[in-house]
Amino acid sequence: MTEQNFSSMRAAMVESQLRTSDVDDQRVIAAMAQVPRERFVPAERRAMAYVDRSVPLGDGRALNPPLATGRLLSELRIQPGEKVLLIGAATGYAAALLSAMGAVVTAVEEEAGPCAGDQPGVTQVRGLLAAGAAAGAPYDILLVDGAIADLPAALVDQLGEGGRIATGIVERGVTRLCTGRKAGGTFGLASLADIEMVVLPGFSKPERFVF
Repeated sequence: MTEQNFSSMRAAMVESQLRTSDVDDQRVIAAMAQVPRERFVPAERRAMAYVDRSVPLGDGRALNPPLATGRLLSELRIQPGEKVLLIGAATGYAAALLSAMGAVVTAVEEEAGPCAGDQPGVTQVRGLLAAGAAAGAPYDILLVDGAIADLPAALVDQLGEGGRIATGIVERGVTRLCTGRKAGGTFGLASLADIEMVVLPGFSKPERFVF
């Protein structure tokens, strides 16, 4: 594959996947048209970089489909200078998009997970995804680039008042795009759409006590 091929594939992704599927933030579209996604997938899978499906990364991890990441970013309406806590940084694609949009990013990935890569304005943190990165709190935005069974209070606690949330939630085997906002120390999530997302490890729902 040549750079020209990838450029054409990137343009096709924008037109056929993003613009037709409620990715309506022009800054998100511009970033996804600019950032070379092929550089964030394993070399042997670069031909899959712009296909609308997840890309396996090894060790049970995968890169979210482009549409899923695009929808998450679009719902957040991120502004330059806002502090973003990115959970599930994987190889760094979402972090690169956030960097291109002018966000200040703390990107969290598991100790044994893929490398988030080096991007301007991005701080990499190795550790449990569910623990976040409290040292950089408070954040304006919490972005979980994947689907989880439960959103831990530890992550919400790292948001400032009025902070915005975008994540995928797994419900009975279905992954759903959800957004919310922290207010009065609490938060709520609204489900927007069923959408294919990778499921992130380490977020099992707490067991409920039953009499």
